[in-house]
Amino acid sequence: MDETRDPFIVMENVTKEYRGVPAIKDVDFNVFEGEVHALLGENGAGKSTLTKMIAGVTDRTSGDLRLDGKSVRFATPSEAIRNGIAMVFQETSLVPSMTVAQNLNLGNERFFNRLRGLNIAAQQFLQSLNFDVDPMAQVSSLGAAQMQMVEIARAVLQNARLIIFDEPTATMTPEEKRYFFALVARLKRRGVSIIFISHALEEALSIADRITILRDGELIATDDAAAFDRDSIIQSMVGRVLSDALYSRKDEKLRPAGEKMLSVQNLSMGGLVRNASFTVYGGQITGMFGLIGSGRTEISKIVSGVLKRNFFFGGEIRLNDRPVRYRLPRQAVRDGIVYVTEDRKAEGFFDGMSISENLYIGKLAAGGGAVVRPREMAALAEQWREKLNIRTLNSDARVIELSGGNQQKVVIAKSLVQKPKLVIFDEPTRGVDVGAIAEIHQLIQSLADDGIAVLMISSYLPEIMNLADRILVTRQGRIVEEFKPGEASEEKIMYAAVH
Repeated sequence: MDETRDPFIVMENVTKEYRGVPAIKDVDFNVFEGEVHALLGENGAGKSTLTKMIAGVTDRTSGDLRLDGKSVRFATPSEAIRNGIAMVFQETSLVPSMTVAQNLNLGNERFFNRLRGLNIAAQQFLQSLNFDVDPMAQVSSLGAAQMQMVEIARAVLQNARLIIFDEPTATMTPEEKRYFFALVARLKRRGVSIIFISHALEEALSIADRITILRDGELIATDDAAAFDRDSIIQSMVGRVLSDALYSRKDEKLRPAGEKMLSVQNLSMGGLVRNASFTVYGGQITGMFGLIGSGRTEISKIVSGVLKRNFFFGGEIRLNDRPVRYRLPRQAVRDGIVYVTEDRKAEGFFDGMSISENLYIGKLAAGGGAVVRPREMAALAEQWREKLNIRTLNSDARVIELSGGNQQKVVIAKSLVQKPKLVIFDEPTRGVDVGAIAEIHQLIQSLADDGIAVLMISSYLPEIMNLADRILVTRQGRIVEEFKPGEASEEKIMYAAVH
């Protein structure tokens, strides 16, 4: 990076406090024109807080923010957009009831708008980005990956000088990631600057010109990407050395299959799930790998009562050798089946409620009575806050105020208070930093060691191969292959998933 030129965005001694507690403390940060600047750190390190101040989402408590040498203070995101700064949020900011084309045009409407013209323009623009999204589709009908594509397209369409990407690749397939990285390269050639927040360290190392690392709201390091490697980044992020074997098996000995907990035969639901058959055993981690659209999430949601299988020829589900057909998730929960969703914000918690309230609702859902006992609620929250290392000031904090990783821990705790026999984890470490990944992996393994049946869905192959005692591969709504970890390789699993 040419340090002789001046950065066009400069933050000096910036602090942001919530209730007197600093989320960001005296941080210096800058961005040059046409560079990709990766911002890394654990959940709760302050990455999103820092970038939201640049994007006008939140205001700084103290310090200075300069744009082209002039001190600025954006009151709203729209004001930041007018000054050339756009942010693609980790959680979608789209309007669900509108179409893709309408969302792309939101804020730039003319007095008269022709829907046909909007749809044609949106289709051409999405095709230019290699994004396979129907411009006439309602946003509420899209999957997480397609919503993220629309968010990215909207930011590019705004002709921003700086685009902030917060975990943009978390829901993307490998092919979609390639398109995204090609898009970043094109933007960079046009002189657009990128702030790239990601827990995928290899991605940051491959596309970033510079890297800044935060820890506990403080600046730890800023340097050219070439000065870092994966180990040095992790050590700076967490303040300690994590084992190189984070994603390699620590013990080649697999857990033996216990009691047959779940048996699924010829499960079918419309065109999404087609004659899927598999078993899950107590005391084992059964991994399920598949690309987006392979039916893996739909299978798990049918088992847990979130979705309903076909009434005729929909197959059979047996729990402890007893046939079951759930119409509501509550029925599955009371039989000991819990589902930890992949979309924590939309489905995992009540964002306006506190940690303690969310956990207590989980307990009540499992048949824990109908009377709220404040002391019991507080004790339950404190127990799980300590057990899962949920970082927050107290259990009365609203879940929406927590970082993504701590929100995920709340979702997991909310399920585990229900004392399940079978836990289904759907992408349990998506959007979670390396330190919290190790904690969640340890928790999942301890559940299996205690005899609980675990079904873990993941699109990250090293995670599946590290944790699973058996690996199932989904494709086009079916279970197409089963591997033992010792027999499997990433190439074999991926081949089964795509061919």
